Amino acid sequence: MTVESVRRNRGFLWLWGGQGVSVFGEQFTGLAIPVLAVTLLHAVAWQMGVLNAASTAAFLIVGLPAGAWVDRWMKRRVMIAADFVRTIVLALIPVLWFAGRLEIWHLFIIVAIYGVASVFFDVSYQSYIPLLVKPEQVGPANSTLEATSQVARIGGPGIAGALLSVVSAPTLIIADSISYLVSVLSLWRIRDNEIPADRTLRQPLHREIAEGVKFVIGQPLIRSVAGTTATSNFFSTLGGTLYPLFVLRTLGIGSLGLGVTLSAGAVGGLLGALATPRLAKWIGEGRIIVVSAFLSGAAFLLVPLSALLHGPAAVILLSVAEFITAFCVLVYNITQVTLRQRLCPPRLLGRMNASIRCLVWGVMPIAALVSGAIGGAIGVLPTMWIAFGGGMLAGLFVLFSPLPRMRELPTSLEPVADPAP
Repeated sequence: MTVESVRRNRGFLWLWGGQGVSVFGEQFTGLAIPVLAVTLLHAVAWQMGVLNAASTAAFLIVGLPAGAWVDRWMKRRVMIAADFVRTIVLALIPVLWFAGRLEIWHLFIIVAIYGVASVFFDVSYQSYIPLLVKPEQVGPANSTLEATSQVARIGGPGIAGALLSVVSAPTLIIADSISYLVSVLSLWRIRDNEIPADRTLRQPLHREIAEGVKFVIGQPLIRSVAGTTATSNFFSTLGGTLYPLFVLRTLGIGSLGLGVTLSAGAVGGLLGALATPRLAKWIGEGRIIVVSAFLSGAAFLLVPLSALLHGPAAVILLSVAEFITAFCVLVYNITQVTLRQRLCPPRLLGRMNASIRCLVWGVMPIAALVSGAIGGAIGVLPTMWIAFGGGMLAGLFVLFSPLPRMRELPTSLEPVADPAP
């Protein structure tokens, strides 16, 4: 099936539109919150570590039970509730700021609640797509949604960076709060054929969670992808946590320069999303996962090297790093997410996605805290070098798996043997 056939699905069009708006709004918050913390609340390295950890801790704490609950519930309703929560908690930031009461610990709590809502939304979202479109449309649907997300990420950070020179960061966050409300209304319009899970088939929560974990561990392809993704996320978070400090203080580029580098990454991500089908056909679906994993790790080398430059030259080098990294990450993510959705039985989709998210996102709050500690002890730049070195190790999991030998990924629960020693 082609992408055009996916776009004739009315329910998918509502999902696509709502997500496009909310992802664009996320770019404002993604830039405004760290700028708010660094420039207005004067956060130091350890506080940036706690802030980043708070935003991702939910994947580690509630990730696994969220998957079991999502498999029991109607996924569209979960997404609506999650977006409504995100609307409310983000609106609290400008309210507290203009009341003169906003402190850094308020941000910790707000982003933590936001993170819990995001866990439930993301697990439901990835589990909902195979229920909304036909099996052969899952890949094109993922590519379409990711390409749209990258379009939003192209203009979003640059626009946000420019607006931050005119309006305050708390004011900018209002736009993201509104964008989630738009997503709520779009999801409300979708009419699907999802059937509630049979209550008589339910097992105790811990057994359902264990079933999802067992599935992930028992599938060699999914297991290797999870290892690479978790390692990559750990070290990218190690560097990403202090990235705003690195750009705003170490390099002195400013919020506009930070927005430009993030927009360059979005351009790379868009091209990566668009190029994924052709690259997968040219290089091979399994092989492209391995290639993109190593290239994304290598591209981070340019980040610490940018400390040797100043002004526009540093912005250019960081932009190249963001472009290459985002291109490879999108190629990797689209391919591996499609693989997971193909291999997993529908009844396990929520638990499979939650198990993966718990592992690959659960390492992020740990990495954020480690980043804050290391950055405070040895400095921001050395932390960036450590992030680069660790990121290069991430691809070893998929390298020593069946994936390098696969031109085409399996489309069913076929047994896949581990590579011979």
